[in-house]
Amino acid sequence: MRSPADTTSVSQWTIGVLGGSGLYAIDGLKNEQWVKIDTPWGDPSDEILFADYGDVRLRFLPRHGRGHSLTPSAVNYRANIDALKRAGCTDLLSISAVGSLKEHYVPGHFVAVDQFIDRTFAREKSFFGPGCVAHVSVADPICPRLSALAAQAARSAGATVHTGGTYLAIEGPQFSTKAESALYRQWGCDVIGMTNMPEAKLAREAELPYATLAMVTDFDCWHPDHGSVDVASVIAILQQNAATAGEAVRTLCETLSGQPRTACASGIETNLDVAIITPPDARDPELVAKLDAVAGRVLNV
Repeated sequence: MRSPADTTSVSQWTIGVLGGSGLYAIDGLKNEQWVKIDTPWGDPSDEILFADYGDVRLRFLPRHGRGHSLTPSAVNYRANIDALKRAGCTDLLSISAVGSLKEHYVPGHFVAVDQFIDRTFAREKSFFGPGCVAHVSVADPICPRLSALAAQAARSAGATVHTGGTYLAIEGPQFSTKAESALYRQWGCDVIGMTNMPEAKLAREAELPYATLAMVTDFDCWHPDHGSVDVASVIAILQQNAATAGEAVRTLCETLSGQPRTACASGIETNLDVAIITPPDARDPELVAKLDAVAGRVLNV
């Protein structure tokens, strides 16, 4: 197990990329090495690809595993975030396939979302619990700086990118019913997916700035002029989007190369300072030991 890293004062960018459906590799990387990282939360989805692009360190984790063997509910989100923190990541970028809930978000477009509605119910959603209780704020779950940089990189890669939007996270693995899709549209949601929750919440608990580039593959099942979503049609769009997403990651790295990293202005890297409510003498030593990577900065482990 690698030692956890305190990234509050790290001056070099180490971008963790969580690749969703369609993005399983990134071209043009140097010094590539797949590394197995053990975590106290179990096994992450796969080994992590350690690589460099320019002056930027990259850590790539295929969220569903290479070969896409894990369903959204079977992904060990806690292990994934813990492993990326142990790998030295300073920031996390999610690349995720989504369905569109808006007429003008068409398949092939990208959305740099800034909000989530979590409708998942079968997943572990926190590193904390009995013996060490913490309540982090996820009022603004996306890092605005990283999201803006990722959106601009995607535009430079040729994508049509919509800035801002709400991602509705469902449990899956089934797609929505028409009634559900209509309801989510009434709620004002923009895209629908299955994987960014509790991932974004856990990233916040781990004090890692997080952003999502959502790749639109379909219109879910609400659109009267389009049939219900199916895997074949999704894969066809994914193959187009994956190349653009890979180019966006490379462009992001080129933008960041040579730029020293400074702490996020919104205070994400220090949000645990005001989140842990259990006093030191009441904390469970076993849980505290498991929190060495995600909360070692404030727990002194």
